[in-house]
Amino acid sequence: MSDITLTTDGHVATIEIARPPHNYFDEALITEIADALAGLDADARCRAVVLCSQGKNFCAGANFGDGGGFGNDRVAVSERLYRQAMRILDTSKPVIAAVQGAAVGGGLGLACAADFRVADAGTRFTANFARLGFHHGFALSVTLPAIVGQQPAMALLLSGGSVKGEEAARIGLADRLVAPGTQRAAAQEWAAELAEAAPLAVQSIRRTLRGDLPRRARAVLEHELAEQARLWATADAGEGIAASLERRQPKFTGA
Repeated sequence: MSDITLTTDGHVATIEIARPPHNYFDEALITEIADALAGLDADARCRAVVLCSQGKNFCAGANFGDGGGFGNDRVAVSERLYRQAMRILDTSKPVIAAVQGAAVGGGLGLACAADFRVADAGTRFTANFARLGFHHGFALSVTLPAIVGQQPAMALLLSGGSVKGEEAARIGLADRLVAPGTQRAAAQEWAAELAEAAPLAVQSIRRTLRGDLPRRARAVLEHELAEQARLWATADAGEGIAASLERRQPKFTGA
């Protein structure tokens, strides 16, 4: 059974994640999204894509409570997952993410893999990796600075903190701020506007402006995974994940 739905309206395709209420991700889900985007790349009728989700949160990251589909070999599964994430970053058509609720951890990475993000004042973008005791992933080392700049990206990643809608709009993480509950409609309207332009020109301009981002993302994913593998083996990572599940403040020791 698929965890996404794919619909089209004119030249706009909508990929909807269907794992409510929190839409936790795993290798299977990221693969489905990548497969859908690859199919849309090959479909000349599609000119722009909306990525959205059902439920309370856009994507609350991996569910460490049950392994999030990672099982006992987190490194091997993450390596395969990041290979699929790279396919998302390699897509040729503009993608607009409609972000409701929270985009946490890898969910933030998924939102940043899109070209644009539509949010509301209550939307929360969270880079909680440092507070879990390990390195960020999903090529956020490249995508987040490209969106908000080096200093805001560093501030967010080092603190393991969050920004809500208005602050996200101020730093450029949210491209458009809309009324609560209207993200999807606004994203689809925006995608329809993009679809009115010449599609080959849009894809060419997008490719030029992205420059070597896909190449840098591919390289940085290897580094991110190596750092994650090293830090997942530490006591701090165990404490950070446990504290998150137990909804308490972690007590890190640097070990």
